[in-house]
Amino acid sequence: MAKPSTPTVYLQLKKRVQIPRDKMIKLGDIAHILSEPEWEERLFSLELVLPLPKDGNMLVMDLMQIIPRVKKVIPNVFIESIGLQQVIVEIVGIPKKPSIPLFLLVWLLLFFGSALTIMNFHADVNMMEVQIKVVEMITGKRDEHPYLFQTSYSIGIGFGMVVFFNHLFKKKWNEEPTPLEVEMFLYQENIDQFVVAEEYKRVGTKQAKQDEHPS
Repeated sequence: MAKPSTPTVYLQLKKRVQIPRDKMIKLGDIAHILSEPEWEERLFSLELVLPLPKDGNMLVMDLMQIIPRVKKVIPNVFIESIGLQQVIVEIVGIPKKPSIPLFLLVWLLLFFGSALTIMNFHADVNMMEVQIKVVEMITGKRDEHPYLFQTSYSIGIGFGMVVFFNHLFKKKWNEEPTPLEVEMFLYQENIDQFVVAEEYKRVGTKQAKQDEHPS
């Protein structure tokens, strides 16, 4: 079969990438590329943009910005886009070492905050009286301080939380995502959609001003 005269490049933009600050963004950083072998190296190393301080820490790159750059490398190229039409580039600085005092402070706040929440809930539903009646139903005797039952109940709450969240420190019981992971995923999805929408709004406003006041 004769080789087609028009080369084809398949581009699949990544959803979100992290790029160190002051580093030139290249096509290989933000996209998966499939092309003829002789073009792959040039396409992967194709420089797109150098983030400026005014760009902040988020940059949205659209496929319409990328196509002209690719056509400069391969003038008669046919570009086949797969999947997303834009990629979010997060500009990151030098990672800082975690602060142990800050970690301990947050841990203590979460620990005591959670404990107070459970205690207040139990006070609202009069859990103490319920536990006394449950022990009385089981043993036939009324115990105003059912410590054994309360200890077992407390352990059960902790075990139930571990099972529910499917997570204990770094260990997971199975490959299913935890409820917290699902919520974080949905939260990140909403952030990405908001960032893209705001970028399009900003570009549209800038273009409208240029149309009103052409140079």
